[in-house]
Amino acid sequence: MTRYRNLLADRTGSAAVEMALSLPILLVLAFGSLEVGNYFLSEHVVDKAVRDASRYAARLALTNYPSCTSVDATAAQRIRNVARTGDPAGTNPRLWGWADGNTVVTVACDNVSSYGTGGIYTDFPNGAPVVTVTATVPYTTFFGSMGMGSPTFNLYAQSQAAVIGA
Repeated sequence: MTRYRNLLADRTGSAAVEMALSLPILLVLAFGSLEVGNYFLSEHVVDKAVRDASRYAARLALTNYPSCTSVDATAAQRIRNVARTGDPAGTNPRLWGWADGNTVVTVACDNVSSYGTGGIYTDFPNGAPVVTVTATVPYTTFFGSMGMGSPTFNLYAQSQAAVIGA
């Protein structure tokens, strides 16, 4: 009977048991914070990408927007490259896994009368042409980038700018 009392009173393995109980919670907190940080970084990069692309599109010559119902094809590709890579030539993607095949970047042009019809917009009786750039990018999780899982949702961003020409 004293042997059982001694076993119940023994505290030598209590630290290992406490660690085994608390380690899963600590790992979830640590890796969860990495995943949340990766998500916010990716969302910020996509937002900045469409802002940069719309600013780039706004500074292209007005001849790239013939009737503002369409955008010149080469100009649209350069705008998509700026959104995806930050460079009109389209070199390295801003985000890991952000490629032309899995990303949708659209460029649209519309006349908005609230920007006015005077000044440089006298040729546009309906108002200033406004370029809208939208991007839909599959989200690659932190663990997905290491080969453990795949994206399950998309990041979406949109930005507009009035065309001022070059």
